[in-house]
Amino acid sequence: QVQLVESGGGSVQAGGSLRLSCVASGSTYCLGWFRQAPGKGREGVAAIHTGIGTTYIRSILKDRFTISQDNAKNTVWLQMNSLKPEDTGMYYCAAEPKAACGLIDYEYRYWGQGTQVTVSS
Repeated sequence: QVQLVESGGGSVQAGGSLRLSCVASGSTYCLGWFRQAPGKGREGVAAIHTGIGTTYIRSILKDRFTISQDNAKNTVWLQMNSLKPEDTGMYYCAAEPKAACGLIDYEYRYWGQGTQVTVSS
């Protein structure tokens, strides 16, 4: 069983930064960040294979978002810079013990409760 706890969300002005963290218990291998804006579907943001460190970031976010990990602390971070109002949404951490990671939400079985990010213009 995998448990995930996200933190780090908040309200910032456009251009600001936030760092989200996800603390995982249990075997994860693939740990991903997803977001859901009000009235929209959930989309993949970034993922990391915790065993080998390979990262995957949604192409349109690559110049602003990075994903990293601290294996000793079972923690994965999502650093978000130059935030825009369209980045507003609930951000979820998800995990799946598999070999190849991706940004498709239905490939992940374990989900955290989410942390809210609000970016004002």
